[in-house]
Amino acid sequence: MRLRAFKYLAAYLLPLSVAYAFTRSDWTTFSPLIHAFVTIPFLELFIKADARNLAEAEQELARKDTVYDALLYLCLPIQYFFMIWYLNQVSGTTIHHLEFWGWSASMGLMCGILGINTAHELGHRRSVSEKTMAKMLLMTSLYPHFFIEHNYGHHRNVATEEDPASARYKESLYAFWVRSVFHSYKSAWSIENKRVKKKYGTSFTLKNEMILYILVEIVLLLSIFIIWNMTALIGFCLAAAGGILLLETVNYIEHYGLRRKKVSEYRYENTQPAHSWNSNHIIGRLMLFELSRHSDHHAFPHRKYQVLQNHDENPQLPTGYPGMMLLATIPPLWFRVMNPRVHKQVNLPNTTRT
Repeated sequence: MRLRAFKYLAAYLLPLSVAYAFTRSDWTTFSPLIHAFVTIPFLELFIKADARNLAEAEQELARKDTVYDALLYLCLPIQYFFMIWYLNQVSGTTIHHLEFWGWSASMGLMCGILGINTAHELGHRRSVSEKTMAKMLLMTSLYPHFFIEHNYGHHRNVATEEDPASARYKESLYAFWVRSVFHSYKSAWSIENKRVKKKYGTSFTLKNEMILYILVEIVLLLSIFIIWNMTALIGFCLAAAGGILLLETVNYIEHYGLRRKKVSEYRYENTQPAHSWNSNHIIGRLMLFELSRHSDHHAFPHRKYQVLQNHDENPQLPTGYPGMMLLATIPPLWFRVMNPRVHKQVNLPNTTRT
């Protein structure tokens, strides 16, 4: 079973490609983007999706195997190591140089994939230490409020009009970016203010995590400016923005056009696997710690990544996440591919959680 866990070392091909990019000063500084959005989507066109699930006994062994957890924890020191390496790199150049943009794009991939994606998995864990690691990873993209909005907003409101992170039918990726970024931030403030006010009688307190996040972000940005320089600060913000847009692109493809039925004036039907798009394409699954088995994740949000399952009723994406993210950047092609699938999916009979 432990050997099976090491297949997720595929996720570390990204930092290897970024390390290569950081040693270059020509067009190859963009090589991680080629790896993520050319090589992988191309391979997934020809590699058959794997819908198999672990047997019950295998699931139990995998759930208890600490190697799977160690592979997640390792992302934290690697992410911070690369962030410092990146700041050292860009502080010695200017925004007019090609390598500045190549390195920033590469670091943006690290922020979105090794940072936010791993934080998403750890943020659903029950231990305080794992939740803290999630917040530390999110801070490298200046997006710590994701922890609040995703866990207490998105998972409650997913596939409804109340959820800013559920893309609407015929909504373009670019319109979704604007709506999701701003409304998710607003939602995080609303959720946290209500929690703190109920517990402490006021929302204006350092017990309010949104206030703490702002203070930490200010300290982080000032530290980058003081220790490095303005070029490093601009680069860091660009890389963080890249990570944010990667996250929001994933959000876009995960629930596009799918909606839960309203069963009463105040309540929607329970979240089911049929309310999230799923992908069983193996390379994307390994690179993203099974994020693409998203249908099962929403039905069972505390289930660890290594035991997420495929369900027969899952709406399936035609290829893996990297290819779908690329497709989403061209709205007419996205609509042509996905809108018929949305129509087919919403006409399916109601499914039950398994």
